[in-house]
Amino acid sequence: MFTGKTALVTGSTRGIGFEIARAFAAKGANVVVNGAGDSARVSAAASEIAKEFGVEALAWRADVSDPEEVDAMVAAAREKFGVVDILVANAGVQHVAPIEDFPLQEWRRVLDTNLSSAFYALRAALPGMKARQWGRVILIASAHASIASPYKSAYVAAKHGLAGLAKTAALEVASHGITVNAIAPGYVWTELVERQIPATMAARGMTREEVIDKVLLAAQPTRRFVTPREVAAFAVFLASEEARAITGAILPMDGGWTAQ
Repeated sequence: MFTGKTALVTGSTRGIGFEIARAFAAKGANVVVNGAGDSARVSAAASEIAKEFGVEALAWRADVSDPEEVDAMVAAAREKFGVVDILVANAGVQHVAPIEDFPLQEWRRVLDTNLSSAFYALRAALPGMKARQWGRVILIASAHASIASPYKSAYVAAKHGLAGLAKTAALEVASHGITVNAIAPGYVWTELVERQIPATMAARGMTREEVIDKVLLAAQPTRRFVTPREVAAFAVFLASEEARAITGAILPMDGGWTAQ
């Protein structure tokens, strides 16, 4: 489906991002694997994908909250592959605390990583897509792009911002063969979700089991977590020609959470 195309996925060394990179590679795309941590981990993830699917995978360590590092990553992708055809802005972090106790550095970190990074990537990748008159941009938002939960002020603000960014960008590039959409999953069982459980336990005075049952899965009528592979399959569909009429959409994938 995507042979000859290149997909850049931010935050793709694990979790949702890794599965999205794998899914595009499985359909023949070359991929740019990104992470902000250990360079060896980024290289290992890219090597694993390249070996499994027989595509080229560029490993690029970059802090996506830094616009200069994002520019350098997109430039490296263009140098190696010619263009970034598919951009998936997936990188994200979380911090859970009441507003009055929310550390300012955590507010900035969540907003910069979850929202500003997507803007930086769009800004860097769109000129190449416009030149080819084809492109797919997929922002990984959240059910929190349209509703809120307590103690997650920065995350909810960032995801609401992603929804607005997706709509605005979609309108700007609609006549250039480029679509921009946001997937809004409910709770996906990843390290990001697992790591926020202790803070939620402390904020709400709950046990681990109570947080999972009464906070996380209670929101989703299906009573199960969304899986990273389900999100990845949706991303692949949105990048397909069959989805070319879908743009500017915030698409829920939340087990019925926002239907309530």
